[in-house]
Amino acid sequence: MPAPLDLTTAQWTVLAVSAFLVGIAKTALPGLATLSVALFAAVLPARESTAAMVPLLLAGDLYAIWKYRHDVDWPALRRLAPAILVGLGAGTLVLRQIDDAGMKRMIGVILLLLTAVTLWMMWNRTRPGHRGGTARTFSTNPVARWAYGSMGGFTTMVANAGGPPMTMYFVASGFDVLRFMGTQAYFFFFVNLAKVPFQAGLGLFSARSLSADAALLVPLALGALFGGFVIERINAAVFDALVIALTIGSSIFLLI
Repeated sequence: MPAPLDLTTAQWTVLAVSAFLVGIAKTALPGLATLSVALFAAVLPARESTAAMVPLLLAGDLYAIWKYRHDVDWPALRRLAPAILVGLGAGTLVLRQIDDAGMKRMIGVILLLLTAVTLWMMWNRTRPGHRGGTARTFSTNPVARWAYGSMGGFTTMVANAGGPPMTMYFVASGFDVLRFMGTQAYFFFFVNLAKVPFQAGLGLFSARSLSADAALLVPLALGALFGGFVIERINAAVFDALVIALTIGSSIFLLI
């Protein structure tokens, strides 16, 4: 990989756009993070790009947990923690065995299946004659918790793509916009922090990628501020629709 200072203007532009989208993803539309992963991988080698994004993701997480510090659902996070750790461990093992193309297709298929389940759950709780309570039941259902939590840990380890499964879990659990953003902010901060020793052990970090991250903090901050502006003005129904559309788009992108 060329040193960051030797990247072309076009390559720097792609990385800057990616960092800007990470900022928006952390404060408004989580589904954009998967698009950022794809843009990073278009400039840097796929495995190294995964680790190179982690410092940017953590910087965005820190801003998000400050912004939404009063809106986190701690019981939901505690219930998810064991499944997430299992997913992280499985992802570490898979990183040693599978190539990038096979890994992305596998994740794309699983995410589409989870999205289909989530949409069915949402339709079921809104259809005529339904008594309600599906969202509450879903958020405490151990099968759902382990399926989505382990997949979230797995996909974030192997491809920084934990957003789609966890987005679907929080949407199906009936989280309002602020509780959604606050809970996912803390979730991704802890998960991204946990990834650091695993990825360091695999030798994925480099001084060159870290120096590139430092240069991308400005577009990241601008994206976070723009996302904060958007989230204060977005309708809850529009928010859910955008989140689901971005999740489906991200899943399809991983398949092609």
